[in-house]
Amino acid sequence: MSTSIPDTETLSKLSHLEVFDASGNKVRFGSLFENQTVIVVFIRHFFCGLYVSQLSSEYSKLSQVFEEANVDIIAIGCGDWQPIEKYSDITGFPFSKIFADPSLGVFHGLGMDIKTLARTPTGEKRASYLTEGIIKGSLWSIWRGLKNPRLIGKQGNIAQLGGEFILGPGNRCTFAHRMRHTEDREWPFAMEKKFPTEVYSSWCIDTEISELLEGANLRSSLITTS
Repeated sequence: MSTSIPDTETLSKLSHLEVFDASGNKVRFGSLFENQTVIVVFIRHFFCGLYVSQLSSEYSKLSQVFEEANVDIIAIGCGDWQPIEKYSDITGFPFSKIFADPSLGVFHGLGMDIKTLARTPTGEKRASYLTEGIIKGSLWSIWRGLKNPRLIGKQGNIAQLGGEFILGPGNRCTFAHRMRHTEDREWPFAMEKKFPTEVYSSWCIDTEISELLEGANLRSSLITTS
């Protein structure tokens, strides 16, 4: 199921797997959400920067809010680590928050097994971030990436789908979404009541934070006291 929550035992096993940072260093997956709540965005491949470009733009407006709440956002791709720096340049997302899972151990362990190039099915509403201008910009970014021959073949399988999870602190998950097609994304700033209770209950008492979150399309129900 695309939204089934991985249990503690599954996360405990996956926490010992290793991903790679922008310098090629191995990083234990579990260390990324051991002590804080983290939105983990699993991207399709390192030549696809459309979603993360917009994610980066919104997150930059809320970085202080998230930092104070001990919440972070990271991206994990299915390719090798070498394209990370270029991907960061293209999307504006900090390279220190981008990792690579070339073995697909974490991808598959969290149930992201689908490989397809299918787009939004007929009759299903297309994601709001997929405007014509943004798509053209994305194609330009991909072309820029392809200009660098040393990265070709290291971007990851273009048919591999990703997803979004809210993990931590520790081996717990409060939100899971696995893509069913290439345009099937959830917007992290509109995840209704999906953050751990201690996070959104602390936000609800701060009017300024509430207004910032509403401006980033985070639903008011996320910051309710109920």
